[in-house]
Parts: sequence; C-alpha cells; structure tokens
Amino acid sequence: MKIVFSRKGFDSSAGGVASPIFSTGEYYSIPIPEPLGARQYQEISAGEHKLGVVASDLSNGRTRQTDCAHVDPDLRYQSLTRKPGWRPLFGQASSSESHLRKNGVGAGDIFLFFGWFREVTQSGGRYAYVKGAPDNHVIFGWLQIEQRIEFDKFSTLPEWTEGHPHLDQKYPLNTLYISTHNLELPGIETAAAGAGTFTRYHESLCLTASGNLRSRWRLPKWFYPGEKSPLSYHRNLKRWSVQEDCVLLQSAGRGQEFVLDCDEYPEAISWLGEMFGAASGS
Repeated sequence: MKIVFSRKGFDSSAGGVASPIFSTGEYYSIPIPEPLGARQYQEISAGEHKLGVVASDLSNGRTRQTDCAHVDPDLRYQSLTRKPGWRPLFGQASSSESHLRKNGVGAGDIFLFFGWFREVTQSGGRYAYVKGAPDNHVIFGWLQIEQRIEFDKFSTLPEWTEGHPHLDQKYPLNTLYISTHNLELPGIETAAAGAGTFTRYHESLCLTASGNLRSRWRLPKWFYPGEKSPLSYHRNLKRWSVQEDCVLLQSAGRGQEFVLDCDEYPEAISWLGEMFGAASGS
C-alpha cells in the first residue's frame, strides 16, 4: 500500500487565500478556479455555509460566486446535486500523473488530500480571517483507489461522472481515480468510507508544526528516511530534522503528489488508523 499526500484547494497562486476553519470546528477546502468548469462556486454547499459566499468574502471579491470551480477531488455527496450511483472520484494529469505512474500508484493505495487552512469568523454578515490565526497545512480528505481509468477509457464511464472537470479537458495523461466503497487498512478495523472529508478540524490532521510556516511539517519520527526510500520529492536529508519525539520536514514547494511506500514504512498503517480514529471522535 502507498500513501499519497496530495496538495489541493486554494493556494497562494490559485485563489490566493486560505480555505476556512469555522468557529464550530467544521472546515472545507475551497476548490481552485476553473474558467471552463461545469459548477459555479455558488452551487457548492459546505454544511450550513455556501462556499460561494465564503470564497467571495475571504478573497475580497476576487473570486465571485458565479465563477466556475474545479471541483476535484470530488469527495462529499452533500456538496452538490448528484445523479444516482454517484461515488467520490479524483482526476490527475500531466507531470503530477506522470509522478503517480512512476511510483506505481494504483488500486488499494490512499490519497490524503491536504491544503492551506486558517480560522475564520463571521462578523457583520461577512466571513473574515481571525486576526493572528496561523496558516496551516491540514489534511481534509481521503480517497482509497478502487479503479484507475485512463482517458482512452472515459467513454465507458457511468453517467454519474458527468460534470467532473477532467472529463471534457484534453489534459496530457488525463486519468480518473474512483474510490472504494469502504476504507480497508491491513490488520485494522475501521468504519470509514472509501473516500470522504473529515467533519471537524482535529490536531491529528494538522501537518504544520506549531509556530512554523505552513510548509514546515511535524511528523512521527519513523517518517525519517535514513537509508530507506523517502517520501517522494524529499530525498535531500537536509529537509529532515530529527527531534526527540518527532521529525520536522521542510515540505517541497514543487509537486502536487508526495508518495510514501508503506512496505518500507509499516508504521504508516497504524498511523492512518489512529488518525481516522482520533478525527472521527472529534
């Protein structure tokens, strides 16, 4: 099994602001803009919140409610109107897909989607960031792969996939990943679905080390590669700093997908189980 840390949602170049963590602890990734997208921001619900309003307020109007969004990964049934049979799915292409292929990512492997988040409040009818709140990289969702479908097989896709942003685009190496029904971790019992988003923020989902820039991650000590194959894009050991109870990683600014091979890091399976257990109880 492989774990893929996949960077998604608003960032400094696409969207320009952080996704929100609400005062209730709920948090939602804002998808990046997509000029040719099939869905507008105003169509996307985020619990009791309308993501179009949130995105417009937080970006000071640079993202409009009527702008189109690249809804990918598409993980929450409740976020949009669905056709019968809908399942979570994720599209990748170009150099990022090439990286996944090079690392042999396929059925049974798990994407952990992370992005830039910051606490927000609502005042005077508008959403705004909490003054002094940290900018963090936070895991917001997951998808375990059941099927990997390349572009030349898209004509066989079921009707419920219509509207996904990768279906009508001529991206190089265009590929879709469809989720399993249930999450399966070797030797660990879990009631989690094969894909979804975490309901509320929990510290176990925060990658950023406290008091650091968001790209500086605090990870379990066993992540340190030493002589093993490292988390992809992180081969330079100067990025890693071993501490007494953890390892600090200066995460790479390039690349959307960072791959970890659990065959070399068997501790990763129990780490995933603990993460899902802690987050589900929050």
